[in-house]
Amino acid sequence: MKTYRLLGILTAVYITMQLVSDATAAKIVLIGHFPVSITVLYFPLTYLFSDVLTEVYGYSVARRVVWTVLGCSILAGLFYQVAAYVPALAQTTSIDPYRQVFGTVPRILAGGWLAVWAGGISNDYVLAKMKIIFQGKHLWLRTIGSTLVGELINTVIFSLIGLFGILPPAVLLTSILSSWLIKVALEAILTPLTYAVIRKIKAYEQEDYYDIGTDFHPFHVLSDHQKTTSTLMM
Repeated sequence: MKTYRLLGILTAVYITMQLVSDATAAKIVLIGHFPVSITVLYFPLTYLFSDVLTEVYGYSVARRVVWTVLGCSILAGLFYQVAAYVPALAQTTSIDPYRQVFGTVPRILAGGWLAVWAGGISNDYVLAKMKIIFQGKHLWLRTIGSTLVGELINTVIFSLIGLFGILPPAVLLTSILSSWLIKVALEAILTPLTYAVIRKIKAYEQEDYYDIGTDFHPFHVLSDHQKTTSTLMM
């Protein structure tokens, strides 16, 4: 397989953004009149990285990165629980701050992990398929379209697994819709940045991958590229 010079850096930053989102997701803020997680302000950046990976390197590379991000998220989440529940040597307050921040009920952890994987895979699949359909044109439509699908799946899965029964149904539905719309709006706002980053990376890596003949099965992590096209059709 071809060696890419920026792939490792992009993967590392992608993982960092995911771990930051994991650690701060419990903070609820008001955006307008809607109570949402603080992560709606920066979690969409993970989809920018996902779009870059799929658009430049292809679906199979992006799929491996999604699995890598999931593995790192699970590992970090487990260690967060160790830090939260192992008693401190000296407790200055009645409430352990680590337990406040990192103590998470299992179903919220599981919901977050499943949402990250399903949303990421869906985003990459839609973007790769749309690239073939539109012959590499209309990048803005492809990135926003894939985000509409990926963020919807991510938000619905996390909310139904992690928050169903905790929030009243009407509040839960409002939270899902508002979070999804805010995330998609941020993706749209970032479109000029996405264009610039993708153009630079394609030129630097001399790659513009089209997933013709790609094995799209989400669990075939070790599948290699089937065909490479480097026409830089932007």
